[in-house]
Amino acid sequence: MRALVLVTLAALLGSCTRPPPLLEQILKLGELRVITTEGPATFYYGSDAPRGIEFELAQGFAARLGVDLSLIVSDKPGSLLPEVARRGAHLAAGSLARASHEDVVTFGPAYQRVQQQVIYRAGTKRPKELADLVGARIDVPAGSAQAALLDEALAEHPRLLWREDPRASYEELVRRVQEGLIDYTIVPSHKFSLLRHSYPETRVAFGIGDEFRIAWALPKGADALREQVAAYFAEIEATGELERILERYYFAARNFDYVGSRAFLRHIETRLPRYIEHFREAERVSGIDWRLLAAIGYQESHWNPQAVSPTGVRGLMMLTQEAASAVDVADRVDPRESVFGGALYFRTVLEKLPERIPEPDRTWLAVAAYNIGFGHLEDARIITEIQGGNPDRWDHVRARLPLLADEAWHSRVKRGFARGHVAVTYTDNVRRYYELLTWIADREFVSEYRAPAPRPTKS
Repeated sequence: MRALVLVTLAALLGSCTRPPPLLEQILKLGELRVITTEGPATFYYGSDAPRGIEFELAQGFAARLGVDLSLIVSDKPGSLLPEVARRGAHLAAGSLARASHEDVVTFGPAYQRVQQQVIYRAGTKRPKELADLVGARIDVPAGSAQAALLDEALAEHPRLLWREDPRASYEELVRRVQEGLIDYTIVPSHKFSLLRHSYPETRVAFGIGDEFRIAWALPKGADALREQVAAYFAEIEATGELERILERYYFAARNFDYVGSRAFLRHIETRLPRYIEHFREAERVSGIDWRLLAAIGYQESHWNPQAVSPTGVRGLMMLTQEAASAVDVADRVDPRESVFGGALYFRTVLEKLPERIPEPDRTWLAVAAYNIGFGHLEDARIITEIQGGNPDRWDHVRARLPLLADEAWHSRVKRGFARGHVAVTYTDNVRRYYELLTWIADREFVSEYRAPAPRPTKS
């Protein structure tokens, strides 16, 4: 009997096979399930397309695997790691601290270094250390790294109190600080840099805790998948794609201008609503993103249709008489005509650029040409090529545009002198306004988004 039982058990055990490795499951399923949260550093969805740093990275990784991307957007930041640990998602891409919860998940390679920051409202007394937070109203996400930091601080500051909100996003917490609903919150530095233009009354009081590294979280034991993640990040770091993605989002966060940000937000509320339908209609006619047109319009006139420059350009899009005639604009101070004229003129400039130039370089080169003139932009591209740069990359041309004011260089090109540094500032400002409009003016929360990723073709 004992022998019979042993034989039966052996047969049963032999018939039970282990589930295939996670990477094999993903490839067989044809889908990579990624959990994240809403925000400019992670994922958000406007009227045209999904955006966000983590979204772009996840989309690129899914494409590398040759599978579709299925993105799960959670409104509970503390749920990401538990969901990965129980394999409800294949990985979490939510700007997660690599050092946290390594007992339940494993992490891929770090791709950013940031620090937690205490945020307070301008006009109130700035706290300088944790002791100054005692007795204050503090909100942080539930189960977060910020809550863990406050837990650690209790040994030294036992009267420290805070509230953990399971559903509050970092943006919601920063909004509460700006509106005086709470005194302080704690936010990772990279996320606050993306939010501070939207909430200019908020400030960084001080950093708390050690600098930490951001990485994707994967289930324990998913070694083959982790190897693929590591290879992917090594590849995009080597090609410069990682730097380009980060630059695209953090560019608007540089050189924070308190007065300019307050004015921009005020004008979004008071001026943009009068003209937003003109911009949207112009997008339908021209194919140019209405938010880009609005960003150009704000840089040109601060959305003032009566604006006139000393050189005679006028209207909401500040068209010259020559440009207005070229696009059949009869009345440059008529807001609708000006917006349509600006959209058609911009499209004309864009179409002059070689089709081989990829986005977003093509757009920013066109924006510079809108300001300085297409001929001067071509001169700057020629100088870029002479100096060994790439004339199809905006950052390379941007570095050479100021040389158009240098006689040693403008004497060597066809159109001569131009104030290239003005075009650089102009384009930089349009980029900032565009990114802020993309996040502020047209975002919505989406609980689930499924994005088909292009499959690699076999040669």
